[in-house]
Amino acid sequence: MDSCLFCRIVDGRIPANIVYQDEQVLAFEDINAQAPVHILVIPTRHVAAVQDCQDGDKTLLGHLLLTCSNVARMKNLAESGYRIVTNTGADSGQTVFHLHMHVLGGRHMTWPPG
Repeated sequence: MDSCLFCRIVDGRIPANIVYQDEQVLAFEDINAQAPVHILVIPTRHVAAVQDCQDGDKTLLGHLLLTCSNVARMKNLAESGYRIVTNTGADSGQTVFHLHMHVLGGRHMTWPPG
């Protein structure tokens, strides 16, 4: 999708600080970090949100979560802990309508988050 910010990052038209990439997912630093470590993990193909996933996306969803875990280890968060968040829809705070998971860590997280 030409108008999607994250699709343009996947295509290389917008630069990003990439921390991991394979044929299914891309992980990069969030430019509006909400924690000392704030990485976004996205599918390389456009999916607007979790609610748009189909049965055929089970493998992709699992790969996204495993990538979040691997990125957390790469960023030395595994021992102290980290949070994985995905927002679905405007009321949840989703502002870029391309499925993405936030990996947040490097500080104590509070609850409830918002």
